[in-house]
Amino acid sequence: MGLLKILREEKSSGLKGGIYHQTQIKLAYNTNRIEGSKLSEEQTRYIYETNTVFVGNGETTANVDDIVETVNHFSCFGYMLDIADEPLSEEHIKRFHFLLKNNTSDSRKSWFRVGDYKLMPNIVGGTEISSPSNTPSDMLDLIESYRNKAGITINDIIDFHFLFEQIHPFQDGNGRIGRLILFKECLAHDIIPFIIEDGNKFFYYRGLAEYLKVKGYLINTCLSAQDNYKKTIDYFLPKTG
Repeated sequence: MGLLKILREEKSSGLKGGIYHQTQIKLAYNTNRIEGSKLSEEQTRYIYETNTVFVGNGETTANVDDIVETVNHFSCFGYMLDIADEPLSEEHIKRFHFLLKNNTSDSRKSWFRVGDYKLMPNIVGGTEISSPSNTPSDMLDLIESYRNKAGITINDIIDFHFLFEQIHPFQDGNGRIGRLILFKECLAHDIIPFIIEDGNKFFYYRGLAEYLKVKGYLINTCLSAQDNYKKTIDYFLPKTG
């Protein structure tokens, strides 16, 4: 498919209006919106295309952190493309966190570790997750187990995503980093990547919550998102011959 090569070429050339441009906007908007950002897709597009903020025509007043994290996510995606075909590592994952949370209000909190694992215990969706003391070893075990798999499939990547979110290694930003890893690993293994859309947030969260009982909920949500992104690929990169 050569999608990674094309995304890199469009990133390097600064091409406007291509699949890289569209993916940057769609991924940043949806992944941040899932986590509570109030920015609209049009505002996200405006930030990406003009490096300015548009608030008007009935748009909700923009939160500064939403803006900073949107810009930061653009940088995360660019970095992800640079290292997409490298084996997944702690260094990559921590770099994602640094790029995403740098210069946010969280970064000014003494207990918040930008680019490093959490110091404070947290609970997600009423479920206990890895403690701060166990997080480093849990992450090493997860990455080692994943990298030792032969012939990575989309189900392996989804499994990793679930386990990553179960560890929840960072104080904040885990969902967005987890979804960037999904995209990266699909590119790395020549699998069509995908974007979980905000409109499917309920099904995505249900899939994570029920994964140990019914893996199909999360897998089907991801496969549906994959079908949607394939339409984007087919539009921008139609097959010839």
